[in-house]
Amino acid sequence: MSNRKPWSASFKSEKWLWVPGIALAIVLAFVVRGLRTPPKKTDLPNSEPTISVYMHETGEVQNMPLETYLEGVVAAEMDPTWPLEALRAQAIVARTFTLKKMSESGVPKRGTQASTDPNEFQAYNAQRVNDRVKQAVRETRGQIVLYGGEPINAWFHASSGGVTASAVEGLGYNKEKTPYVAPKDDVQKEPTQTWYRTFSNSEVAQACTQVGVPIDRVESIKIGRKGPSGRAETLIVNGKEVPAPSFRVALGAAKMRSTLLDSVSMSGDSIVMKGRGYGHGVGMSQWGAFILAQRGKSAEDIIKYYYSNVEIQKQWQ
Repeated sequence: MSNRKPWSASFKSEKWLWVPGIALAIVLAFVVRGLRTPPKKTDLPNSEPTISVYMHETGEVQNMPLETYLEGVVAAEMDPTWPLEALRAQAIVARTFTLKKMSESGVPKRGTQASTDPNEFQAYNAQRVNDRVKQAVRETRGQIVLYGGEPINAWFHASSGGVTASAVEGLGYNKEKTPYVAPKDDVQKEPTQTWYRTFSNSEVAQACTQVGVPIDRVESIKIGRKGPSGRAETLIVNGKEVPAPSFRVALGAAKMRSTLLDSVSMSGDSIVMKGRGYGHGVGMSQWGAFILAQRGKSAEDIIKYYYSNVEIQKQWQ
């Protein structure tokens, strides 16, 4: 395994730092809480589909087999030198995420089913594909994760900081019930578990304004409501409640690595944050998958560790 810094699995700012899994943090962190709507039955393909992909580097649209697309996703979302079972788990999760999003209209802004822009979809880098990645995708071909017969929201992140999150606290997601992701103690000794960061007053004020809470200058700040895992669901800035998941993305998901905050304080004109983990904390921890694979766990073991009461089904040969 390479000991490089994690990137941000979905933002250029956060993804290309090499912290696996932040891509989803970004794509999904702007989900706004609202009333839950009854889930629609997903029409799943029984043969490998072709996927239209917006290539944000060139502005072109490419059509490719979904399994070919997944090779580039797995190579970008996880270090290609990692244990095979971790890569296999990533392939299954990424395939599930892709099919789920395809069924929900993909990337309407681009008129495509996927995008290589990590702000819009999953990370993608075909140049990083190696034999190990190809093997992981090939050996899990067609496999997806289901809960109650429906594909799950296959969220993943770089490092949980020791405890995973619910979708509401980690992402502000309340569109539908997601009982398969719930706070639980995670494997320990993840290399990106603790972090410390100092932010300028203007950075924090601008982030608050960006998420709909206009602030000219930060006079006071503290952790507000916490969720079941201990993550901040809100921050209180100048007495105003600020949604923590979207605030994190606005501030910079590679800078404010998580909402699992140990402390938030003023230091002169600056704001100091200390926390644990990297990413939103929902679903599979990629560093956790790495550790479990090292312990001899299979891809199925890893997936069922992070997603409760799910099954893995082969959709096509």
